[in-house]
Amino acid sequence: MSDDLSADALYYHRNPKPGKLEIQATKPLANQRDLALAYSPGVAAACREIVRDPREAATVTARANLVAVISNGTAVLGLGDIGPLAAKPVMEGKAVLFKKFAGIDVFDLEVSEKNPEKLIDIIASLEPTFGAINLEDIKSPECFIIEQRLKERMNIPVFHDDQHGTAICVGAAVLNALRLQNKQIDQVKLVTSGAGAAALACLDLLVNLGIAKENIIITDSLGVVYQGRSEHMDPFKAQYAVDTPHRTLGEALTGADIFLGLSVAGVLKPEMLDNMVEEPLILALANPVPEIMPEEARKVRPKAIIATGRSDYPNQVNNVLCFPFIFRGALDVGATQINQEMRLACVRALADLVTTDKTNMASADASEVLANAYAGQELEFGADYIIPKPFDPRLIAVVPPVVAKAAMDSGVATRPIKDFESYNQWLAQFMFRSANVTKGIFIRARENPQRLIFSEGEDPRVIRAVQVLIDEGCAKPILVGRHKIISQRIKQLRLHIRPDVDFRLIDPQNYDRHAQLAELYHDLMGRRGVWPAEADVLVRSNTTILASLLLHLGEADALLAGPVGSFAEHLKNGLNLIGLRDDVSSAAAMQMLILDEGTYFVLDTSVTYEPTAQQLAEMTIMAANEVMRLGITPKVALVSHSNFGSSDTPSALKMRQALHLIHQMMPDLECDGEMQTDSALIESIRNRLYPKSPLRGSANLLVMPNQDAASITFNALKALANGVSVGPILLGMKQSYHILSRVVTTRGVVNLSILAAVDAQSLKEGSR
Repeated sequence: MSDDLSADALYYHRNPKPGKLEIQATKPLANQRDLALAYSPGVAAACREIVRDPREAATVTARANLVAVISNGTAVLGLGDIGPLAAKPVMEGKAVLFKKFAGIDVFDLEVSEKNPEKLIDIIASLEPTFGAINLEDIKSPECFIIEQRLKERMNIPVFHDDQHGTAICVGAAVLNALRLQNKQIDQVKLVTSGAGAAALACLDLLVNLGIAKENIIITDSLGVVYQGRSEHMDPFKAQYAVDTPHRTLGEALTGADIFLGLSVAGVLKPEMLDNMVEEPLILALANPVPEIMPEEARKVRPKAIIATGRSDYPNQVNNVLCFPFIFRGALDVGATQINQEMRLACVRALADLVTTDKTNMASADASEVLANAYAGQELEFGADYIIPKPFDPRLIAVVPPVVAKAAMDSGVATRPIKDFESYNQWLAQFMFRSANVTKGIFIRARENPQRLIFSEGEDPRVIRAVQVLIDEGCAKPILVGRHKIISQRIKQLRLHIRPDVDFRLIDPQNYDRHAQLAELYHDLMGRRGVWPAEADVLVRSNTTILASLLLHLGEADALLAGPVGSFAEHLKNGLNLIGLRDDVSSAAAMQMLILDEGTYFVLDTSVTYEPTAQQLAEMTIMAANEVMRLGITPKVALVSHSNFGSSDTPSALKMRQALHLIHQMMPDLECDGEMQTDSALIESIRNRLYPKSPLRGSANLLVMPNQDAASITFNALKALANGVSVGPILLGMKQSYHILSRVVTTRGVVNLSILAAVDAQSLKEGSR
């Protein structure tokens, strides 16, 4: 490890507080009532429920989502037997990965015990606390015995990740490499360097996948494991002893298709590769330095497929591809173990995820996240991409369902999943935090798909979003853009949508209705200084104008302008060609912000710089109705520097007047103001200042006095609280017209598209 990396790693671990994780409460504890519910006397109800039915522990405690990561520190990474205390940073790291990638809570337990029997007793006694056990960094061969004995004694999953996590990732890499090489798994010859827990677990799984046991040769520090050898042997290693004249790794590699290294740096010499086939698979997985560096291997075998455990080379075999997601699936069905069927299901899911077949694409918008995380890398199934990347967001959507299904099919699930569609939607929240909030409007959009026209159809984010909308059956997309460019980008993005088959494509360079649309544009804008010749040029050159005219004519139900161009310019076109509803005096833009604490809405972030009290009242009513359309009860706070009349500045007076108008226009709306932001969000502060406020709990719709306040508040919350935004949601337009921001992601395009579709539905139903 370089000095710079060591220093950075120590700083990372020490700041801003020591370690990498903390425990947080999931329920409020703000008053005496909360205390009575959380502890005495209320907690007794939960205890009695578990006594009545032990399965209820999964509903009234965190046990069903709690994993123990346990080590005695006898085989830590490449550091060896460094003891349990020094192993703690690794176990904390494992805990962080569980939480980050799969939302699983972890207690890391470093146990000072090397005696296998005593360690087994200690771990087995912990069963009431945990939903599963992840054994980590326990040396071989004790790890085999410990895991097997614990599986026999415990009724929850016990998984030694060093063995099985590595095996699953290796299995996926082998399957895909053999696909590329057109080799049959039962015909290949495999040689290992290393005969520890990970190597033997890999071999066991590969045999289950179809590799013939007689085609496997193991080598360790003493050479080939052959029949009759007695030195440094154990029953686990002996099962792979073969009758062979070979005694060294180099000799054993004669005619080998696969090298599997789980040993030490540099053990595979370049000249040894001369003995292998012309197109071998080299899995050099020693860390941090592999058995052979990829560039050295390619000098001898340029057609080799090479994988390592390092992140700076293609095909990183990393257990994080597996363990968070196999545990997620196991916990979600209350599995009593993680069996071979579940491990094999995980292998095949990982292998299938990187293929180009459209049935294996979990999400087109997820691919954008992946591309951004690995910018500059070619992520197309091939020699440099045979297994998923650790930050592939599709893993959480793909692996847990197949693992859960395998647990159910093999009879080890105690809480079988009855509705996999709902389960998949629940998992989507880990991939996209907006999924839970937008679930209801996705369902509505599918019930009656609308014609959505995208004025910037060449943008990759829009094209990816269209793939998602078509796959989900949520819309009938219309793209405005050059046919050649859109077709090229679909191919580059490896999507399977087809222009003029799956979606309508309007090519401005080859469109026979320009004259008709130019005349319509002149009809609408002729008295605003637009000449006929200018109208013709604008319709041909401005795709937002073209799309707006088609929306005006009723040839689309909703329009998504942007993300190219400014919000103000797109809004100007929308106001000119679509116009406002008859009952409003101005449009408004509302941003939805999804935080860990909940979902909040901020108004008005983009349209009216300094709204009047009347405009604020109109905006608030429109925003409240939109929040209700999302299935959320609006709780409105008119935000100010003033708290309930503490100041008589023009801004405070305006908010007071707006509140009066809102109460007249929508008397049942839970709304109050003017108040400061902390009063809006924290009920206890509000009650001290004005206990008679009709607003209860935390406000979720914050109405700002002007655009500065709205934009500053929204962007500060988004940045500081790691928020996910949906919007801007344009309110007040006569037809469903929305504007994508320049920094929108593909998921953002999808979300705003769904909102636009439901907006169009409401217009047709007369409910907006």
